Amino acid sequence: MGRYRPPQQPSSAYITPQGAAKLKEELDYLWRKKRPQVTQAVSEAAALGDRSENAEYIYGKKQLREIDRRVRFLRKRLEKLVTVDYLPDDQNRVYFGAWVELEKEDESRVHYRIVGPDEFDLNRGWISMDAPLAKALIGKAVEEEVWVKLPSGEESFFIVTVRYDSAAYNGHSGQPSTPG
Repeated sequence: MGRYRPPQQPSSAYITPQGAAKLKEELDYLWRKKRPQVTQAVSEAAALGDRSENAEYIYGKKQLREIDRRVRFLRKRLEKLVTVDYLPDDQNRVYFGAWVELEKEDESRVHYRIVGPDEFDLNRGWISMDAPLAKALIGKAVEEEVWVKLPSGEESFFIVTVRYDSAAYNGHSGQPSTPG
């Protein structure tokens, strides 16, 4: 069996203001704090002599490669991301950034927030806009029913409420406050 893997679908390039701030914070931490610390540790380990058998040196170089890889990824990704810092005109419909309360067929309720693929967190109830459920919900209104094909089979959800956290969007409504 070969190592070929088909290319992944490109993920959506949208992010909330909080998500963008978190990625920028991570980039800043890695570049200004973590990388200099690891570089210093590698330098000290290199001064000890034979590098081929120096575990601290080898591990430090590996850490530097991982940090540099993540920094490159974050820089490229942040260039491409579009921060959605405004509320939609129709706040009774599900769009990016919405908090949605859904009722399942068994009458249990679940709460999700539609966010970008770089910030999804199931523990917080944040799902990626690229997820099948989010794709089915986008554009739908309160009291509509959506059917979603899940790995466990097709499931029905009823939209109970849709809300937006206006504080997260600096009170902007309708149009982006800054272009692209």
